[in-house]
Amino acid sequence: MQLRRKLVAGNWKMNGNLASLAEVSAIAEAAREAAGVDVAVCPPFTLIAPAVTRSGGLMIGAQDCHWAASGAHTGNVSVAMIAEAGAKLAILGHSERRADQHETDAEVRAKAAAVLAAGLAAIVCVGESDGQRRAGEHLAVVEAMLAGSLPDDWDDGELVVAYEPIWAIGTGNVATPADVAEMHAAIRAVLVGRYGERGGRIRILYGGSVKADNAAELFAVADVDGALVGGASLTADQFVPIVRAAAG
Repeated sequence: MQLRRKLVAGNWKMNGNLASLAEVSAIAEAAREAAGVDVAVCPPFTLIAPAVTRSGGLMIGAQDCHWAASGAHTGNVSVAMIAEAGAKLAILGHSERRADQHETDAEVRAKAAAVLAAGLAAIVCVGESDGQRRAGEHLAVVEAMLAGSLPDDWDDGELVVAYEPIWAIGTGNVATPADVAEMHAAIRAVLVGRYGERGGRIRILYGGSVKADNAAELFAVADVDGALVGGASLTADQFVPIVRAAAG
């Protein structure tokens, strides 16, 4: 059995301001007491650098980046830019970006390759819609997203996969433990089939309305190596109990 250290990452999305950095300090203090758990917060780009100064060793990440090193890409930021600001990881291919910014698997794959080449961690998101699940297409959809979104190989950095069922993001709906077990087992099979032993070491996170009252149950599911948390990561009061649940 592979022993993978739990990772709990908070995605602040388009929320937060300088006053919110007090939450980062509180989360960092709690994270130091959570033995065996890696904890990260991904604020908006504008808060990455100031969050690093308040992080106390907590990992600070970005919510996206561009695959190009530089150039005429108005409104985008490069991997070098987020790294210079202090980011240690980046969330890539989140369903909200795939939908709102029309990101393709190929673009997500290029971003992941750039992040890994810089020695950062790339959290690549995959997940199915409610309609796809109801049609019984959920496994095939996620497997296809993995095939298109993950790089073939990398020398540096850490590849992480986050399963985020679209129908559960911000809705209050949570996949059942059986649903999660089925999908994470399928993802693990894809990873091992593609990368061999290395695929057994890749962490798979669950994301989709993760909260204090369901975190422990989710973390107990096989191949759930942590969580990508949205709304509940905005305050230490809601996020810290999830971190503690991961620590057991």
